[in-house]
Amino acid sequence: MSGRVLMVDDDATMCAMLRTHLTKRGFEVMTYGTAQEAFDALRTSDFDVVVTDLNMRGMSGLELCERIAADRPDIPVVVVTAFGNLDTAIGAIRAGAYDFVPKPFEIEALVVTLERAIQHRRLHEEVTRLRRVVAEARRFDDILGDSPAMRRVYDLLERIKDSDASVLITGASGTGKELVARALHRRSQRRAGPFMAINCAAMPETLLESELFGHARGAFTDAKGARTGLFVQAGGGTLFLDEIGELSLGLQPKLLRALQERKVRPLGAEAEVPFDARLVVATNCDLESAVAQQRFREDLYYRINVIHIDLPPLRARGNDVLLLAQDFLGRYATVAGKQIASISPAAAEKLLGYGWPGNVRELQNCMERAVALAQYGEIVVEDLPEKIRDYRRTHIVIASDDPSELVPMDMVEHRYIERVLESVGGNKTDAAKILGFDRTTLYRKLERYGLARPPKLE
Repeated sequence: MSGRVLMVDDDATMCAMLRTHLTKRGFEVMTYGTAQEAFDALRTSDFDVVVTDLNMRGMSGLELCERIAADRPDIPVVVVTAFGNLDTAIGAIRAGAYDFVPKPFEIEALVVTLERAIQHRRLHEEVTRLRRVVAEARRFDDILGDSPAMRRVYDLLERIKDSDASVLITGASGTGKELVARALHRRSQRRAGPFMAINCAAMPETLLESELFGHARGAFTDAKGARTGLFVQAGGGTLFLDEIGELSLGLQPKLLRALQERKVRPLGAEAEVPFDARLVVATNCDLESAVAQQRFREDLYYRINVIHIDLPPLRARGNDVLLLAQDFLGRYATVAGKQIASISPAAAEKLLGYGWPGNVRELQNCMERAVALAQYGEIVVEDLPEKIRDYRRTHIVIASDDPSELVPMDMVEHRYIERVLESVGGNKTDAAKILGFDRTTLYRKLERYGLARPPKLE
């Protein structure tokens, strides 16, 4: 990581030596012989990090730390001194220093410290920027995000908003599929009509059929009166069927006929009733795999999948993680009556480094918890759940010269397939394309490595 380094030390030889080494490693280095000269330079130029000795003529390194902390708190200060004892280190940190490096030191150790300090500053700048832009960030109704992946989603939503074609929204659990469906309805020409939503996995087949298509009086034991189904209730508006992949095989042909004929037959009724609703469905299942396994009708799949919106997992949305975290922070701090304005750079780094298997829903839960636990004016690492604080990415080592670090080819394949599946949110069709397998080969390998999920019984 390159960056601009301001170095202050009254030892000209030391300055020259460090400038030479750091310049070779990509840093831009300016050196000064006194703390006052360095502080004056900060007022006219911008630097990513300050490196200062402690014992200098005139203004000391500790005084420089204090003045930078008061005047430019965004710039981290690394203290380098031969007087490396605990009291000196504590004094430097209390004066506002970011880190403390005692002499003598290895140049690589200083480089690592500088890289951490620069990363800290850039995260601090990003958090500050996000606090400014959350209220005016690019939104599609209630959907927040400005990553390239989300901009592609917005563009597609804008292009299809006034179409009556069926829409299939896919994505892992917690990516905001219903939020997208509601936003699409509110931006469409059907926005004056109702938005009706139902979860296909939330009720048994007979009750779901009655909810969707309605029933006549006496159609079953408790049918004391006729009931209009959601297809008709959503007339002029949008009907959203969540978890469409869980629809029973018995109901699938009835749904297909309704979509083909644009009519529904209520349970126990003799006549069909026309409807005028746009259908939007969502699933976190791989419907192509379900079709291949004969758990979902192919003709119904093509009927609902006229327009496909695939929502990216949170880990693929870059700094949207911090944008969303700041938005959730503002909401929950207001509800809790707490004066919490921001996320510390260290906590932001943890949020960016975590894999977010639960996606936006997990991040929302995380920030609600952090606000509840927070004791300061910002969210710190200690406020985050332990699994996020301690998260470490797993890597396959393939370039090591140490035989003890190398693993068998089966394990490499196992881990890589697992990583690809994670990256595509469990979509086996997409995973097979990336891996270069046909689906049969992929299923066989999933069984072999214990990665396959048994199909749900209908």
